Amino acid sequence: MLVDSHCHLNFPEFASNLPEILANMKKNGVGLVLCVSVNLPDFKEVIALAESYPQIYASVGVHPDYADEKEPTVEELAGLANHPKVIAIGETGLDYFRLKGDLEWQRNRFRNHIRAAKLCGKPLIVHTREAATDTLRIMEEEGASIVGGVMHCFTETLEIAERAIALNFHISFSGIVTFKKATQVKEVAQKIALERVLIETDSPYLAPVPYRGKINQPAYVKHVAEEVARLRGITEQELAEATTQNFTRLFRTNVI
Repeated sequence: MLVDSHCHLNFPEFASNLPEILANMKKNGVGLVLCVSVNLPDFKEVIALAESYPQIYASVGVHPDYADEKEPTVEELAGLANHPKVIAIGETGLDYFRLKGDLEWQRNRFRNHIRAAKLCGKPLIVHTREAATDTLRIMEEEGASIVGGVMHCFTETLEIAERAIALNFHISFSGIVTFKKATQVKEVAQKIALERVLIETDSPYLAPVPYRGKINQPAYVKHVAEEVARLRGITEQELAEATTQNFTRLFRTNVI
């Protein structure tokens, strides 16, 4: 069985064809997905999906790109995370690529998410883009290693990956790992410890080869798994078993 550790099934791209998306998951051996929250107004849609389908889990958080969102409090995030289908806090982190200027609010938001994760005892889903140094610094300062989590859609260096792993985090690979020129990501996928590897789609974004440029979906995590297995010189079955075990151990979920 495969697990898509990061997708956005509540996004409008899936509104009209969710039954087909779920059928494609089953056909491709994808048994679990984590539908990741990016803001609180839409959290109700995320949790509704998780309540409706046993193979869908949820997270709660506010993405660092959402500059105009009301800032969630530590207590608010932790309270929403008490739902039994909510297994993580996030997507949270830092993004210095899309937003410029004074981003102290972004760093404060990240700190609040880490504090909420520690309060409710659930792992973090971390987004970092052109902000790895500050991301790791804040994780260290706030004691994120207590709860651990995942560096999602990883595109940084092996050194950054190893520092995150030392902080009790997993490294998740998206369709980017299938891109021909993604040599840095391929190196990380090949060299880090297998027990710290997760796979994802980040759908509807970042469709892997051979679907690059099209709308992504959880079924396509199969192609991410194939490439990571190839890079590591193991079978697809071995990769599937390892990443599923990693997911269920990190997020304390049951295999359906």
